[in-house]
Formats: sequence, structure tokens, C-alpha cells
Amino acid sequence: METLEEAELCFPQMNTSCRKKLQHYATNVFLYILLSSITVLTVCLNLLVIISISHFRQLHTSTNLLLLSLAVSDFLVGLLLMPVQILLKEGCWVLGSLTCRLFYYISFVLPSASVGNMVLISVDRYVAICDPLHYSTKVTLNRVKVSVGLCWACSVLYNGVILNVFLKHPDRYNSCYGECVVVINFLTGALDGVLTFIGPISVIITLYMKVFVVAVSQARALRSHTAAVKVQNSVHVSANKSERKAARTLGVVVVVFLICFCPYFYPSIAGQDMSSDVEFSVFGIWLLSSNSCLNPLIYAFFYPWFRKCIRQIVTLQILQPYSSDANIL
Repeated sequence: METLEEAELCFPQMNTSCRKKLQHYATNVFLYILLSSITVLTVCLNLLVIISISHFRQLHTSTNLLLLSLAVSDFLVGLLLMPVQILLKEGCWVLGSLTCRLFYYISFVLPSASVGNMVLISVDRYVAICDPLHYSTKVTLNRVKVSVGLCWACSVLYNGVILNVFLKHPDRYNSCYGECVVVINFLTGALDGVLTFIGPISVIITLYMKVFVVAVSQARALRSHTAAVKVQNSVHVSANKSERKAARTLGVVVVVFLICFCPYFYPSIAGQDMSSDVEFSVFGIWLLSSNSCLNPLIYAFFYPWFRKCIRQIVTLQILQPYSSDANIL
């Protein structure tokens, strides 16, 4: 009996050690395979976006710089956070106190930076569609670089303030040795939910709704303008397809963001303490992280140039001289 109890401890030689979580073997293997697959897919997809935009000169635009920043944050989520979250499934933290601080700090910074990049992308598309004549003067490469830099800087500083107490005393809320726990009080959690979730999603929805309205009105104006042309039917079909595509793409953006972020921020927004519900917490964290896997699919995979870049990268054509000047668009 004593041997069994020692086998369940994270550190069998210590009486104050935390106990490992008891999990069914088949379920455990399935979860490891699933989570590992999501991690590999997240890293690979975002790495493809990073290589594509960085390598090909035609893709060095203001909009693609925002996509690049988003891909970097999502790539780091898959590279740094997801593997550690897989290790945490057993309920044991064996990486030390310093690594515990870094892990939670990075786990707060990267999603915040990703959300900030999504807001910048929505602003960029709003200006491009609603004010196309002044887009080139309002959205310059230098302004985008400054905006991206501020986005990352604000995320680093803001989360440093949020986690100030935890970073000073990482073991404060640990109930046993081999645990890494961060606790955010209700007021701070509610403020974080507003600034990191409610605020950004409100901006994104508002801007995308305006973009959709303008896109629909432009399509209808195009049909009216070509009403007397013989090819009216083909234009009508094309316009309808354009409307459906715009609605579908914008709907996917908003719905996926809500699905991935709602479970994570729900306790803070609803004022409920879900810290004791381990399954709900793990589910929310992984769903939030999975958004980093879906972002390259939503923001980049729908672009025709991305498929061309994948072919160039997979076939190693990017290693050829002057491949950066290839015609991608």
C-alpha cells in the first residue's frame, strides 16, 4: 500500500509532494496524440506563413506585416506553450520555480499579442475597403511597424502588471511541492476579461460589420451599374458569389474567435470561481491555444498566394537563386 501511494506522488522521496492525476490509459494515449497533433500543426502552419511573408518580396506589404506578426505570436504559442501544457496533464510541475514564472508570463503575453494583432488586421481591412482612396496614405509600412511594436510592448507591460504578485511570489498559492499555480483576483480577472476579450471583440465585430455593409453596397452598385449590359447575368452571379464569400469569411473570423475565447474568459466575465474545476480550466486553455492553429487557416490559407508559397517551400524552390523575386500574386 505504501508503494502504491509513493508511485502516485510527483516526487516519491518527498512527503509534501503533489500526487499525479489518475487517468485511464486509453484516454490518456488518445489525448496525447490529439494534443501533440494540434501542437505540430500549429507550429508548421504558422512557420509556413512566416517563411512565405519573410522570403517573397511581393508579400512585403503593410497587410502582410500584420499577418506576419500574428503568425509569430501563434507560432510561439505552439512552440513554447502547447508542449508544456501537454506535460501538465499529469498534474506535476517538474521544471522549477523560475520556469513556472516564465511559462505563465508567456502564456498571458502571447494570446494578448495575438488578439492585438487581430484588432490591427480588422482596422487595416476596414480602411482598405471603406476608404480605399486614402488607404496608401493612412496605412503606411512605417505606421504598421510602429503599431505592431506597440502591440507587443503593451502586451508585455500590461501582463507584467497583471502578474506582478505572482512573478514575485510564484509559490504563494501552491498547495504542495510540484505544483505551479497562478491565481488572479476577481477585480483583476474582470478587468483583464474586458481589456483582452470584450473590448477587442467589440472592435472587431463593429469594424467587420461596417466592412460587410460596404462590401454588399458596392456589389449592389456594381449590379445596378451594369444593368444595361448584355453580360448582366454573369455579373449578377459574380456579385452574389462575392457577397456570400464576404459573409462567410467574416462570419468565420468572428465565430471562431468567440468559440475559442469565450470558455477561457467566461469565469471572469460571469464572476464565477472555476479554479476548482480542473477539466473546465484545461478545456478552456486548450481551446484558447487552438485558436493559434486556426488563425493561419482563416487569415492566410484562404489567400491563393499562400498555396503557391507552400508549393515553393515544400519543393525547396525557395533555395534557388532569386527565388524571393518569384511571381506569387
